[in-house]
Amino acid sequence: MAKRRGLALDGVLLLDKPVGLSSNHALQRAKRTMDAAKAGHTGTLDPFATGLLVCCMGRATKISGAMLNADKSYRATLQFGEETDSGDLTGIVTARATDAVNVTEAALLDVLSRFQGIIEQIPPMYSALKRDGKPLYEYARQGIELDRPARQVKIYRIDLLSLNGSQAEIDVACSKGTYIRTLAQDIGRALGCYAHLAALRRTHVGPFSLDRAVTLEALQAMTDPKQALLALNELPAGLLPATPTLKDPL
Repeated sequence: MAKRRGLALDGVLLLDKPVGLSSNHALQRAKRTMDAAKAGHTGTLDPFATGLLVCCMGRATKISGAMLNADKSYRATLQFGEETDSGDLTGIVTARATDAVNVTEAALLDVLSRFQGIIEQIPPMYSALKRDGKPLYEYARQGIELDRPARQVKIYRIDLLSLNGSQAEIDVACSKGTYIRTLAQDIGRALGCYAHLAALRRTHVGPFSLDRAVTLEALQAMTDPKQALLALNELPAGLLPATPTLKDPL
């Protein structure tokens, strides 16, 4: 029996990825729900993270390159007092403040100001960057740490949303390639108390916003999930490559 390939859908699904799923797992659930033949996402979110996952169906997969290079925004919760090997709450604690942590607003605002603009980051070992054909996280899982060259990224804006002394919520707008886990770790080190990510939510990818995203639960409850797709003619101008035209014969 021939394998069912699904419908030839063209468009973009703005998915609000839930916590606990990998980006690919969330994409595959959405793809099955919509019965789409072809789908891909345009930038991984860690399983512990939530928020905007741009899923491209059919011909819309042509915008994937533009989206991978797009600026992004995140809402991040920083937990002060401990640093982990992964840079987030899923990791093993590798450093801990010796005294009770009570970060003041003045101290945090001063540190945040130092990370705005062009900065250098050392990519975390728990990342998909490859060395000798193998992602760094595979080395990290074996307890191997490799030297990684620092990379330049740009932080356009960091806004402090809330602070309770041991935890802060910030809003970050940044260039492609920015690791928010590394940013959290570096902020903690600059404060002298260590830090890791307790939560992360992506709110923007290029021209797309979480405001228009749909959850998996809502998508699966729709009578016609295809209605959640942004059609090709609804996409912001310039995202899709121009369609080549045949020249008139001489």
